[in-house]
Amino acid sequence: MIRTLKVALVASAAVSSLLVGTASAQDMAGTPETADVPDTADIVVTGTRAGERRALQEKRKSDNFVEAIYANDVGKLPDQNVAEAVRRLPGVSVANDQGEGRYVIIRGINPDLVNVTLNGMTLPAPEPEGRQVKLDDIPSALINAVVVTKSLTADQDANAIGGSVDIRTLSAFDRHKRYFADARIAYGWSKLNRAHPYEADAQIGGLFGPDGQFGAVLSVNHSERPIESENFQGSTNYRVPVPANGFVVPDQYGLRDYNLTRKRTGVVLNLDWRPSDTTKLFLRGTYSKFDDNETRDQFIIDNESAFTNQTATTGTFRGRGSVRVRRRQEKDNTKSIQGGGETLLGTGTLAISGGYTRAEKRDPLRSEYNFRTGGTALTVNYDVSDTPYDFVQTNAVAQTAFTLNSVNYDQRLAVEKLAQGRIDYTLPIAIGGGASSIKIGAKYLDRHKTNNRDYVTYGLTSGRTFTLANVSYLGDTSFYGSDYTFGPRIGYDTAQAFLAANPGTITLNTASSLNNSLANDYDVKERIVAGDAMATLKFDKFTLVPGVRVESTRDRTKAKLITATSAINSDFNSFGSKQYTDVFPGLNARYDATDNLVLRAAVTTSIGRPNYAQLAPYVSVDLTTSPNSVAQGNPNLKPYKALNFDGAIEYYLPGQGLISIGGFYKRLDDPIYAQVLLGQTGTFAGQALINASVSTPLNIDRAKVYGVEVNLQSRFTFLPSPLDGFGVAANYTRIEGNGNGTIQGPIPRTGDIPLFLQSKNVGSAQIFYEKYGFAIRAAYSYRSAYLDTLGATPALDQYTDNNGQLDVNASYQVTPQLTFFASATNLTDAPWRRYIGTKAQLVERERYDVSFRWGAQLHF
Repeated sequence: MIRTLKVALVASAAVSSLLVGTASAQDMAGTPETADVPDTADIVVTGTRAGERRALQEKRKSDNFVEAIYANDVGKLPDQNVAEAVRRLPGVSVANDQGEGRYVIIRGINPDLVNVTLNGMTLPAPEPEGRQVKLDDIPSALINAVVVTKSLTADQDANAIGGSVDIRTLSAFDRHKRYFADARIAYGWSKLNRAHPYEADAQIGGLFGPDGQFGAVLSVNHSERPIESENFQGSTNYRVPVPANGFVVPDQYGLRDYNLTRKRTGVVLNLDWRPSDTTKLFLRGTYSKFDDNETRDQFIIDNESAFTNQTATTGTFRGRGSVRVRRRQEKDNTKSIQGGGETLLGTGTLAISGGYTRAEKRDPLRSEYNFRTGGTALTVNYDVSDTPYDFVQTNAVAQTAFTLNSVNYDQRLAVEKLAQGRIDYTLPIAIGGGASSIKIGAKYLDRHKTNNRDYVTYGLTSGRTFTLANVSYLGDTSFYGSDYTFGPRIGYDTAQAFLAANPGTITLNTASSLNNSLANDYDVKERIVAGDAMATLKFDKFTLVPGVRVESTRDRTKAKLITATSAINSDFNSFGSKQYTDVFPGLNARYDATDNLVLRAAVTTSIGRPNYAQLAPYVSVDLTTSPNSVAQGNPNLKPYKALNFDGAIEYYLPGQGLISIGGFYKRLDDPIYAQVLLGQTGTFAGQALINASVSTPLNIDRAKVYGVEVNLQSRFTFLPSPLDGFGVAANYTRIEGNGNGTIQGPIPRTGDIPLFLQSKNVGSAQIFYEKYGFAIRAAYSYRSAYLDTLGATPALDQYTDNNGQLDVNASYQVTPQLTFFASATNLTDAPWRRYIGTKAQLVERERYDVSFRWGAQLHF
């Protein structure tokens, strides 16, 4: 028997105007608009098709360029978080951490230039380095939908050169049921560490009150995932050794074994009150927590000398060995509360909302011990004929030869607080039979971001003894299967106990501690006041959405001046300020050529504000180098400015499906790169310097990004049963682009300069079968290599290599209330890999292996 879910897609005109409005990403609600469906029609769809149908309707009815994914779609695949869910969308990829998606990349644009909102309100970025929002903090089980906007309307924040990602949580009015409840539990097995992750979530809600005018939803989620990854640490300096025989050899080799446990907890409470057909009020509360506890064991061979027996790929040298252990704890959390409502005022709709969000990234401990031998203690045979390459130690070295070189203790806390409010008024106008409207609005956003780092590093006290033999143990010796052998490891707790029992063993390194502790501290306040006006003009089959947005930005920044005489507890003593106002005109247009053929075009403008750490006016002076060196921030940086062009043709297939092709072009002014200015004379942190080398972020002239997107979604309902259960979904994006200008440095770079995190090829493909209660879906996601570190020359640029991952999910609906499921993640054992210049010159290669999950879901 076919299990079905009967969904009535019905909405009154009054409610549709409140919920949908101009169809911008901020205004569209979870209930799909259904102008193409008669009000009396009941559409019978399978449960898994409902989310796909809603996403297609959201895209189809929008007046700008959007992509959407709904909760049913998220549940089809083993996606751990929001970032992994949206990477299935056209033009979207992610930057990973430990094999999990973390930051969203839209059309190859840096995540710092993507705006992320929660129920339409701006989300903070707890990361200390930039504006990118960590989407791996938010469990996918807590979301109702994610909408990615690629062409902005005037009522959206302009700080979205890449686009905007709106995460929506569930309202009881999205489900239209008196009461509902869902629960899910999953258990798993990871092949590499043979550990068992687990996850559980529950949701309860409904409508209550005499007329069902009140709604409440409570969602909770908790997951725990033990992770192991094996990282081969290559080299960033492929060189010709001395004496020069013409053979290129990497300058180090390392094995890094990560073992960590990630815990996520999330809670969402959504309350709604609709006292009448024309008024609605809401209160949204969200809490997410992310804990990461990691131990990283490491063995390194470097400091090469005395090369002998060399061929093109093999040889022998003398070198140094190092054994390290790092213990790291990370505790992140985000708390958000939002409130507001909409009501008919006169003949228009007034919407008011506001909220407060606090996000923090706390590292209570980042500590590393490093024991190493003398510079030529090891005799090593090397073989670089394959990647990863191999260094094999051939002589026996006692553990007592590894003496303590350093131990550091690092604590960090980054906090971002956001207070914001907005007001909008939408007024219908007598154009296009009354379907047109004008909208005016204003938004106030107050952001306060702080970062504090406390770092101390110690060396071995002269005359004292502390060796690897005092703290070592032999753990798992296998690495990359049987390819490599991992040697002795350091017991971190044992090392801590040794130092406690032997006071005076280590001595503080004041200079190194001082700079690392102070240079990262900053306090940035950013206030944005915005006003916007737009119109939605409907002329039969033609829709125009012109608009203009004005944003006034004021920055107030604090940081520290650092010299050799600075105190480690120095307060802020360097200050910066900047104020500017920008105007953002834009136009979105659509033409409904037929009932199923939609043509779109857009010309929009946007901004990308500098990262907080770049704006911080710190100055760090080092007089021990020749020439003297200075590192400093730049509170006078200009923001990126973008002029964006979009066009697309969309054909909606009968039944349920889509074929589309689109193109985009972005012209970016004033992109930001780190630069080195030579021969500088001036006063820096109170120090008068001549011919200094100054490192600082600066704007260059311009950049461009352009490409083509192709998308196909189809269910084969035209085939005879049982083949009509098959379907496919595939998309591909080709991206080109580069910066243009001059980057100052010891070797200046002029002309075309690659952009960070830009993959030229991004795509995903899914094939699925859903019928008779069975559902099975295989999904492959791919992105090509992208730049992550700019070198002095193109040959020294570092890239994250291409990545292709295959996931499979299967389920069986035993009853309408009970479903069993199983999934496999990373069946291709796709590695995270970095290289310098060319793919053969390996910087890192990290593998995770396959993992499995299985469980059950209840739905009432």
